[in-house]
Amino acid sequence: MASPHLHALSRHTLRQLKFIIPGAAVTFFLNTHRILFSLLSTPNASPGDWSRTVALLASCLGGLVVVLFLYILLLRWLRGVEPDYRSWRQSGVLSRVIPTLTAAIVAGWSLLSITLGKWSSLGYLKGTIGASGLYALVFGLMGLLPAPIRRS
Repeated sequence: MASPHLHALSRHTLRQLKFIIPGAAVTFFLNTHRILFSLLSTPNASPGDWSRTVALLASCLGGLVVVLFLYILLLRWLRGVEPDYRSWRQSGVLSRVIPTLTAAIVAGWSLLSITLGKWSSLGYLKGTIGASGLYALVFGLMGLLPAPIRRS
């Protein structure tokens, strides 16, 4: 018989798989990851070509999302503060980090969608779908990270 802790872990994992499986399928079907790496590794063709610069900015914003998410998860150990996620607006640290995280998600996803739409063979519709798939995959994988246990 499975322990309740293992059952809860499995239920949480199944919820995250709803993001991981479609995100991975879209990412690999459209080759979003390869197209992005190609844009990042190709030097700008002309002085007016912004493809690499915008792809780099979109990647940096995506990296910032990951770092801020990990910071929120590790806040208890880094600052010795028990974060209250329900009233984050009243929290000194969370009231600054969560709006920054939200802005980084919106800006990073938008720039990635524009980059894939304008400077790849995907076009804007598939570029937006590809960016959404990549973000779903990353969020699903980050959601598998164990959250610190809250002590009452």
